[in-house]
Amino acid sequence: MADEKSWEIHIDRLGIQKSGTKQRTYATYQVLIGGKPVKELSGHICECIGPGDLVPNGGKRIPQGRYPLSTQFGKKYRTSGFVTDTKVPGKEPMPGLLLMKTKPRTAILIHPGHPPTLYLSSVGCLNPTNPLRAKDEMVFLESRARTIALIDSLRAFAPSAFKAEKNTPIPNAFAVIEGEPTKAVPALTS
Repeated sequence: MADEKSWEIHIDRLGIQKSGTKQRTYATYQVLIGGKPVKELSGHICECIGPGDLVPNGGKRIPQGRYPLSTQFGKKYRTSGFVTDTKVPGKEPMPGLLLMKTKPRTAILIHPGHPPTLYLSSVGCLNPTNPLRAKDEMVFLESRARTIALIDSLRAFAPSAFKAEKNTPIPNAFAVIEGEPTKAVPALTS
């Protein structure tokens, strides 16, 4: 449950989408600050199919739960200092945030869907996106913009966590993931 001093991204898993041999879990997301929805920080999320587990390199989505957030400073994804030139889609480092308390799994991130795998760019991570039908691929620039909007909101919420370029827990910031669907998501018409 969100409190007055929290930043939470609520992820509600809707079901599984399939396109040929490709599959993904499809969800909605909504950011709440102090328990209040932020209209412009909402959309959809793509991630691996379930069941949710914490098996290292298992290629599945993480279990539903409440995960603290941290800044991320790796080679592929960074919370700041990521590539700003978008002429080459997916050029590294790209923007990203880290979910904590996922052990024994590591590097579970929120990051953009990117080439060459725009249907799903994940081995357990979360890719923000616009609404997608089962056969649609994510649009890199759109997914990137959504990820950056989340980062910018968190930076405004807890600026002290963004002072150093090292993985730093973001106080009172969480990803709240609900649902363990195994069935197909109803088809989108838009």
